[in-house]
Amino acid sequence: MPIIMKIKAAVVDKQSADFEIRDDVELAEMGPDDLQVHMVASGICHSDEALRTGVAVIDYPIVLGHEGSGIVEKVGPEVTQFKPGDHVVLSFYGCGNCKSCLKGIPTQCENYAANNLSGVRPDGTAHFTENGHKVADMFDQSSFTSTTVVRERNAVKVDKDLDLRGLGPLGCGYVTGSGTVLNTLKPKPGDTIAVFGTGAVGLAAMMAGRISGCTKVIAIDIVDSRLKLAKELGATDTINSKNVDDVVKAVQDLTGGYGVNYAVDTTGVASVISSSINALAQGGTSAAIAVTNHHIDLDTWNDLCVNDKSVIGVNMGDSIPQVDIPRLIEFSKLGMFDYQKTEKFYKFSQINEANADSVSGKTIKPVLVIDEDYVPGK
Repeated sequence: MPIIMKIKAAVVDKQSADFEIRDDVELAEMGPDDLQVHMVASGICHSDEALRTGVAVIDYPIVLGHEGSGIVEKVGPEVTQFKPGDHVVLSFYGCGNCKSCLKGIPTQCENYAANNLSGVRPDGTAHFTENGHKVADMFDQSSFTSTTVVRERNAVKVDKDLDLRGLGPLGCGYVTGSGTVLNTLKPKPGDTIAVFGTGAVGLAAMMAGRISGCTKVIAIDIVDSRLKLAKELGATDTINSKNVDDVVKAVQDLTGGYGVNYAVDTTGVASVISSSINALAQGGTSAAIAVTNHHIDLDTWNDLCVNDKSVIGVNMGDSIPQVDIPRLIEFSKLGMFDYQKTEKFYKFSQINEANADSVSGKTIKPVLVIDEDYVPGK
């Protein structure tokens, strides 16, 4: 693998190991449709933790991170949409050529796993090496780095007057939660929705429910501080499921006994997923979107058929990052998507503390500031 430079990166050497920041990781040479990106910041997502701990596995050692934001340093000769100096948010890679991509559903790309979850670049070459040995990547991006190389289709251009430090999570967590509602469930004004779990993904789904005109937007969690924030961000009602005997009945009581038209589970906990289904009104749909290896028992006749309910899985909010991320930015400018209230900044050197705060729920969306000299708006 031709090497262009050595970079600083947070490496996980084996399953459940801590992140170790090292400055001897070798970055691959750019391809013709690649961008070399100076990383400003990156969100930490529960998907990173799933890979770190082996709940979902690519390979080790690995450089994680997939909610990156940065500044383009160089572009390949076939790049047409970007130039050096552009500010970008990074997201997943869709090939653009398969039937799903051509239909405008890159989250269902026939090559999605190979492009994002194989640990190597789409052409099969290593993204990173260390002392000549391959280091796996994530999402063809790996944003826990000082510099990375991505395909043009990984990147979304954003205005330079925006603070890059807080934008990275739009590339996964926020677009996943909001897209599940706006792109997949598509509630109509007057519909009702319940969101189980008020982390970054859940709060994004909840805000999207309010944007869609739902008259009942019910946030459900076990942490009062998160439910307080959910109320600030637009929830019409909140339920602390630790404080009620029956969360399904609590949802029904808030909806005149009917249940909700839509539910989103972001927890991945089997009992909570079951509650999200049972809390549906007739004809309702529950979307399960957590990265988890939990399983549920489902009686298809009594749980689904009798009341014509649906349970669906949604990947990355069925989003097109180049369309959905700018849309979320516009909603934010209008005060309708205040995702910044969920974020807390950490230094890159604090990555293990930030990740622990994410896992414990102490911080809803930790953001690593990789370039501490970055000045917003410049």
